[in-house]
Amino acid sequence: MSKTLVIAEKPSVAQDIVRALTPTTGKFDKHDDHFENEHYVVTSAVGHLVEIQAPEEFDVKRGKWSFAHLPVIPPRFDLKPVDKTKSRLAAVVRLAKRKDVGELINACDAGREGELIFRLIEQYAGGSKGTLGKPMRRLWLQSMTPQAIRDGFDKLRSEQQMQGLADAARSRSEADWLVGINGTRAMTAFNSQGGGFFLTTVGRVQTPTLSLVVEREEKIRAFVSRDYWEIHGTFAAQAGEYLGKWFDPHFKKGDDPEARADRVWSAQQARQIADAVRGKPATVTEESKPSTQASPLLFDLTSLQREANGKFGFSAKTTLALAQALYEKHKALTYPRTDARALPEDYLPTTRQTLAMLAESHMAHLAPFARQALNGDYVRPSKRIFDNSKISDHFAIIPTTQAPHGLSDAEQKLYDLVARRFMAVFFPSAEYQITTRISTVEQHPFKTEGKVLVRPGWLAIYGKEAAAETEGGKDGDKGQPLVAVQPGERPVAEHAEAKGLKTKPPTRYSEATLLGAMESAGKQIDDDELREAMQEKGLGPPATRAAIIEGLLTEKYMLREGRELIPTAKAFQLMTLLRGLEVEELCRADLTGEWGYKLAQMEKGQLSRAAFMRQIADMTERMVKKAKEYDRDTIPGDYATLSAPCPNCGGVVKENYRRYACTGKDGGEGCGFSFGKSPAGRTFEVAEADELLRTRRIGPLSGFRSKAGWPFTAEIAIVRDEEAGNFKLEFDFGDDKKDEETGELVEFTDEALGACPACGGEVHEHGSNYVCARAVPTAAQLVPSCTFKSGKIILQQPIERAQMQKLLASGKTDVLDKFISNRTRRPFKARLAWDAGAGKVNFEFEPRDSKYPPRKTAATKTGAVRAGAASAAAKKTSKPTAKPAAKTAAKRAPRKTTAASGKAPSALLAAVIGAEPVSRPEAVKKIWVYIKEHALQDPQDKRQIVADDKLRAVFGKERAGMFELAGILGQHLA
Repeated sequence: MSKTLVIAEKPSVAQDIVRALTPTTGKFDKHDDHFENEHYVVTSAVGHLVEIQAPEEFDVKRGKWSFAHLPVIPPRFDLKPVDKTKSRLAAVVRLAKRKDVGELINACDAGREGELIFRLIEQYAGGSKGTLGKPMRRLWLQSMTPQAIRDGFDKLRSEQQMQGLADAARSRSEADWLVGINGTRAMTAFNSQGGGFFLTTVGRVQTPTLSLVVEREEKIRAFVSRDYWEIHGTFAAQAGEYLGKWFDPHFKKGDDPEARADRVWSAQQARQIADAVRGKPATVTEESKPSTQASPLLFDLTSLQREANGKFGFSAKTTLALAQALYEKHKALTYPRTDARALPEDYLPTTRQTLAMLAESHMAHLAPFARQALNGDYVRPSKRIFDNSKISDHFAIIPTTQAPHGLSDAEQKLYDLVARRFMAVFFPSAEYQITTRISTVEQHPFKTEGKVLVRPGWLAIYGKEAAAETEGGKDGDKGQPLVAVQPGERPVAEHAEAKGLKTKPPTRYSEATLLGAMESAGKQIDDDELREAMQEKGLGPPATRAAIIEGLLTEKYMLREGRELIPTAKAFQLMTLLRGLEVEELCRADLTGEWGYKLAQMEKGQLSRAAFMRQIADMTERMVKKAKEYDRDTIPGDYATLSAPCPNCGGVVKENYRRYACTGKDGGEGCGFSFGKSPAGRTFEVAEADELLRTRRIGPLSGFRSKAGWPFTAEIAIVRDEEAGNFKLEFDFGDDKKDEETGELVEFTDEALGACPACGGEVHEHGSNYVCARAVPTAAQLVPSCTFKSGKIILQQPIERAQMQKLLASGKTDVLDKFISNRTRRPFKARLAWDAGAGKVNFEFEPRDSKYPPRKTAATKTGAVRAGAASAAAKKTSKPTAKPAAKTAAKRAPRKTTAASGKAPSALLAAVIGAEPVSRPEAVKKIWVYIKEHALQDPQDKRQIVADDKLRAVFGKERAGMFELAGILGQHLA
């Protein structure tokens, strides 16, 4: 009998499919790498198992990156296994080639990336033929509940239906390869022309995103604040006082972006207006009208990431991970990697079921509103909510019909965010009464606005948060009722003040605002509906935007300070290069957004794959040609002048594209002193270059790369080169041995950090180390008597002064997370701790999180490292713990529990196990019987108990681990 192979994207999804199909197709047998019954074989990838590569004859290794080998535009792409998952790929291919497998079902995540994962596996399995030749169908899941999976199998899509998506997926992958590989190699070749290897990464989406951040920072730096004045008046009416602000009724927007109707640019004019109206009566006109505000649209991934960043400070990456866990693990949310903010038109019944689940759930903060929506029949057909034309691959993110259990605090916050937004779209609009009052004094009009909430509508769901959800809710004078003014009454302007203010520069991007800019390809659009219209021209698919931002942070193109994203000198240098080369496609977000729009057209069958790839190849060739043929001495740009003078002649040092160079005292031809802006691939910030020139030393700095590509940390010094008769840049790796061998007396000028743990002497900073004052020759002690020395940099981890003070005071530092193993080149976390037995500073590792309790006989491991040797490998040593006491030979007979010897359960515990006196072990046994009978173990982790109402009262929380039970029950036994 022919069977169908189902390939999911992740093992957990394969298990969900098996659980959903078992009731209808029969029990599955579990094998090492798949599940199987009479009808189906179910297996999974683990993300991408195969990636594209240029054919061997077109492949250019990193060591040979030069213009001679560019551009690389292969006529086809070969496939290669992802190294980490080769065994998984072999298992999936073996199943696909089985003779009894007659059909394949793509059950990877519903979207472009899931389509690509499956298609590349199938192509790889087909070998030289390029295809297995077996029929293929598509399982398209929006929700991971068992019923949704069974419904999906009833509505499988054909291979032809998915061809547009498959073409777009391949084209996106190949376009990113062509632009990324050629762009990175071309810019690296350009920047490495003066020697060395300066890796300069660019990308089809990454670089335009970076350009948004750089352009915003340029506006901030170029911004010149201007003084302006506002005239504020206080008016006394019979019913009380009210405030008003002067405005120009004839104001029209012009060329000045900072002009406003209520701004005056002259202090004299502002004072004249204030003086003219002070103490004078006003003529009042008033207009009052009702206004409504609908709830925001449902969430897509980008709007959810923006909201979570603004409310909770979650990064885009964190929000995606939480949403994915709520979808995949908890089955509580629908598919999160979506760009749609509407639901299918046939989804009304499911929507009512979801509201019914929320109404009956234990979530008391949500249930009443869900019941109100059901009782009030709020769920009705509406194009704003239910619209097939606004959905491509996936619909908006909403709760599923499955109630969530065992959520972490962060998961609960995100779930609540989605659940509230879901309910809010069905609630009535909020209703306001907006009053605009014009008080005219001596022909000078003052405006007062009042905004009173008449009916909260959907705002009731947000309670105290409603002020942040309303239009104008944060404005001081809005949202407040106005005191009444009687007909014909003339309130007096008792106070009038000209208030001096300054214009402010644009704000830096946060992740929330950058995601919004990526969504609209750089066009600042706040309105939900307008942004939705621009969505198809955004930068990158929504699911990849978090990864793009994280990639820019990893490559040190940006820094995250609080919630602000700040571009580095490396980012400015890249933008200077691309602008100088006139490679517009990689600089302008809106141009690159067009490529995303064309991919969306391809998905709909409105653009051919061949035409799109021709455009990408043309763009790639032009980009490389521009870099290869650039014939000027330096790239034009807005360069800095350093404040510190040239160390050789005292002249002015200025920046150019590649270097900081002396231009002489008159700014003309200099003395020849210069230093590179990016030694070992790390670009100086202007402030760092200034400090280096002023103090002749800076560091330790991280982010350097050796010629072999390894990262390293070092200090940099400007030293005299006697042979050249000038100064030069030099790395200092912290080797103080030469200084010590000279026998020169050391004089400490800094304040001691603390007492030496070895001898009690004072510990000071000395060169690249922290040393005991008795470990070096000093005037007080010519012959060193102590050996304590600990490096300021250990395995590329800078050790801050405060951390060394903590080690000296308490014996150990905080957990530090930037150590880099010399053996594996991977980062690791550890504390530095004083090891009195070894007489040195060692690594101390935190115990690893584990599902299982630690063995009582497990040894405590610490890493022994000579603290001052930054280049030494981290060696681990272990100290055996004391042996457990010998067990008694004879086992004691268990005592029988009686009313006298047992302990009485509390009322809460008695509701679960009964009121009879019990010992703690008996209580644990009884509660386990209750847990088993009510199926309260978490199916994902059997060691976790998900509390029902009775256990929640006992536990005091939603869930507890099996190893916590005895301790919890002890509190309920008296």
